[in-house]
Amino acid sequence: MVKRGSVAVLAAAGLVLALGGCGGGTDEGGKGDASGASGKGSAEPTPAKSPSGQLVKWVGGMCESTAALKDLRSDSAADLKEIRDSDAQADLVARARAVGYLAGTPSAVEDVESGLADLGPSGVPAADRLRDAWLKKVRGVVAELDGVSPNPADGDAEGSAADVDKLVQSLTSPRPDLPALAKQDARLGAAYERAEQCAPGWKPDGQGEDTASPAPDPDGPLPEAADGKNYGACSDGACEVLVTSTANITANDVHVHVSLGDDYVTFQTAGTLMQLGGAGGEAGFGDRLKATVVAHNKDGAVLKFTTP
Repeated sequence: MVKRGSVAVLAAAGLVLALGGCGGGTDEGGKGDASGASGKGSAEPTPAKSPSGQLVKWVGGMCESTAALKDLRSDSAADLKEIRDSDAQADLVARARAVGYLAGTPSAVEDVESGLADLGPSGVPAADRLRDAWLKKVRGVVAELDGVSPNPADGDAEGSAADVDKLVQSLTSPRPDLPALAKQDARLGAAYERAEQCAPGWKPDGQGEDTASPAPDPDGPLPEAADGKNYGACSDGACEVLVTSTANITANDVHVHVSLGDDYVTFQTAGTLMQLGGAGGEAGFGDRLKATVVAHNKDGAVLKFTTP
């Protein structure tokens, strides 16, 4: 872990200065010379208490949540720029990107809200006030995002995306933030140093470690789809199929039209339009269906459909 500035707590030492050569002072209890060579009368610095494992875990969780929000703000700004750049071309890509952004952003904010709520109290009053302030701010944005439609009735998907990005960009830390509090409280500061999630540049590298195999090479052959082109296997909402051009797939009573481009897979239903690029992308269709791009290249795409 990258170390930050240590926080030390010093107890005030009661020093008695002897004036004139042999005058010795005593403490209130008359228990000897406060400036004696043995040092028994002088106060020792009070060491900072070691943080509990629970506090280190709490601080790490808070750092993870704030890092997630920072990444969300950065990704949102980049997505909006892409949407606006594509919108200038007035093509399907612009709308697909906007709809995908509108569909996925609320759930990303809700995930952070859930993480903050799961932290519970830390036992450090100032830190708990920060968590409560964060929760209030995030819940306010979640409430506003609940009214956002992923497929705007007026057709202004780009304008709706800009409104959502404005809400996301408002998710900046209340003050004082966690690093500032860590400098003010020795125990919190020690926990901040020990929590790996608080190190500069930390990323949740553990995510995806349980993946059975690495992502397929986009220039290599497509992996074999478990159900081939048998789209009827998707009726129960669970299948892995190969699409080479276009396909109409009904999975868990959701009718999805799939079409392939050079760089994107487009999913369209009666109420949504989403476009994903590259392996690992996910398209969600409410609480009924999720589609994952397992692999995609010039020969087609292997898609996995599951129920959430």
